Amino acid sequence: MSNIAIKVENLSKAYQLGEIGTGTISRDLERWYARIRGKEDPFLLIGETNDRTAKSSSDIVWSLKDINFEIEQGDAIGIIGRNGAGKSTLLKVLSRVTSPTSGRIKGKGRIASLLEVGTGFHPELTGRENIYLNGAILGMRKKEITRKFDEIVDFAGVERYIDTPVKRYSSGMYVRLAFAVAAHLESEILIVDEVLAVGDAEFQKKCLGKMGDVSKGEGRTVLFVSHNMGSIMDLCRDSILLHHGSVEATGKSGEVINKYITGNALKSKIWDREDTSNEIASFRKIYISNGESIINNLEVSQENYLNILVDIQDIHQLKTLAFEIKSFNDYSLFCSHDYDIGKITYKQGLNHFRIKLPENLRPGSYYINIGSNGAGFSTVEYFKNVIDFEVINSNEVIDNRPGIMMFPLKWIS
Repeated sequence: MSNIAIKVENLSKAYQLGEIGTGTISRDLERWYARIRGKEDPFLLIGETNDRTAKSSSDIVWSLKDINFEIEQGDAIGIIGRNGAGKSTLLKVLSRVTSPTSGRIKGKGRIASLLEVGTGFHPELTGRENIYLNGAILGMRKKEITRKFDEIVDFAGVERYIDTPVKRYSSGMYVRLAFAVAAHLESEILIVDEVLAVGDAEFQKKCLGKMGDVSKGEGRTVLFVSHNMGSIMDLCRDSILLHHGSVEATGKSGEVINKYITGNALKSKIWDREDTSNEIASFRKIYISNGESIINNLEVSQENYLNILVDIQDIHQLKTLAFEIKSFNDYSLFCSHDYDIGKITYKQGLNHFRIKLPENLRPGSYYINIGSNGAGFSTVEYFKNVIDFEVINSNEVIDNRPGIMMFPLKWIS
């Protein structure tokens, strides 16, 4: 017996921009006649990929194009990609919210979906009534839902409001109950879009733990869309990378995330900014050097420096400069402020600061965020992923140890 939970074959989804219809009755009839004969829609042949940054010459865009993959029962799969890559469209097609334009999906078992806040809820019904409604939609009997009811309410933490119409719930309460229903009712496949961002940090952690239990402990299949690469790494062994509606990569989450991050990261060694107009301070240039030249491939056997050039207009209003280093899977390794070891002195005009980078970074890809604060830690400027760099070698003695960073420590007996 096959253990394939979901099989997607040549799946495509096209959308027409602007008004419904092609503009002429004869063209609409041509499309209709092609459909009843089981032929491909001739109007879709002129469609384009869904690149929102490019000017279009067609009213038809392919949100998904020739998608193929298989997911085994019990797997937790991450789906990643930039905004507009087709992630949410794919989940909607898999959830049967919308039908594909071409291709087919083979699924084994009932699907519970959480695609956006309030998915599957009727606003006029109470929380209690919506739980039973969702269970009925999944094909569960009332007795089965009742058995899970207390567990759902306890997980969601909305016992006080369970007999209140959900239209009066806050967005956080809505998503707490919606996730609890989707995760606890007995579906074989759980599909979750990044609605968990609505919840607080504690609840997001609770949800990730539950999804891990659902996948590893209960053997149910989980599809999870998120822009938080750390969550994808924690939950999903394998991932799928979408780009302009097509599958760009599949495989181990670490490798797929690395491809996604490095494919979207800035490739220039220097972040150089000319259009500055901040009245307090403006970052002008960021780069890494090894004392001799500007680099973005770092060898830990030599000294490497982060160089920050900032044009300071008001030395009294600027209170601190800072940078953060993040790993390729979106973990924050550390943040450094200019007052960490003795406060530096600002001068009016262009300032050039050099910071020696630590030698305990593991081989891999890293990114730098920069920021500046005024009085009361109010943000003056903040920029994400200004430059990326690669650590290409490390201390071989401790290179194979676990951990985000490497710390050789002295043992004293």
